Amino acid sequence: MKKIAVLMGGTSNERAVSLISGKNVAEALSSLGKYEVVPVDLKSDDLSALPDGIDAAYIALHGGWGENGGVQAALDARGIPYTGPGAMSSQMAMDKVKTKMILEMKGVPTAAWSLASPGTAASPLPLPVVVKPPCDGSSVGITKVSAADAWPSALEAALAAQGGGGEVLVEEFIPGRETTVGVIDGEALPAIEIVAKNGWYGYDEKYNSEETRYPFLADSADPKDAELEKRLQKVAVDAYRALGCRGVTRVDFRVSPMGRIYVLELNTSPGFTSHSLVPKAGMRTGLTFAEVCDRILKSARHD
Repeated sequence: MKKIAVLMGGTSNERAVSLISGKNVAEALSSLGKYEVVPVDLKSDDLSALPDGIDAAYIALHGGWGENGGVQAALDARGIPYTGPGAMSSQMAMDKVKTKMILEMKGVPTAAWSLASPGTAASPLPLPVVVKPPCDGSSVGITKVSAADAWPSALEAALAAQGGGGEVLVEEFIPGRETTVGVIDGEALPAIEIVAKNGWYGYDEKYNSEETRYPFLADSADPKDAELEKRLQKVAVDAYRALGCRGVTRVDFRVSPMGRIYVLELNTSPGFTSHSLVPKAGMRTGLTFAEVCDRILKSARHD
């Protein structure tokens, strides 16, 4: 693999974040001096902007066609290896409802859930709940609902993020800690805890806040966290395998005060911004940012 296209941008709600990830990845791979790196800003849901002679594609797209199996299937049709899971696994992971169903079927722990449509007058689950679009990421359209009068606006925000129709996911809110584990080629990276102001990790806390902290569990003074990390890494790999993933995936969790683990979702094209957690975890293993990108690139395959 010599000529590498870094696919970024796209048409989803996460376009702005994707452009940052893609720029960072392209610069990192170029710095290694062994690839001809071609940044490709996709402005439509096709590969018309992809130049000829590409040996592999690094997918830095987030959401939409870039993460729901669309670009993966298009690259498969051209026989171009790409980073991250294949088309079917990507499609399943992007749809949080399908993810929930598969995790439950495979015995991987996940929070209780239900669905709501535009006419749903109240939460179908006891409060507090989290309302989210099933097929968006980066915390777009997600709201925690603790009081009944907040339900209408939360439902409206989730529906608006997906064009106004369809059904949205309503998930039991698990009090406790938020953690994440990256997986590359079936190997779990160090676990990271997400400590957000006021205990809510929304869009601003994820991308704009300098107050959100990301301590590694391995640095915790609590000896129980060493055992928790091992359990999180095992469940992360279980979830990764349940959806048939390959390459890189990030698995997000809530951990209850009693230490029970719940998988929230799988992200098959995790971010590579300054706040992103997969590169942080990869660098914890002794790699540089560029070497993390290179390791992911080397996992590129096609179906």
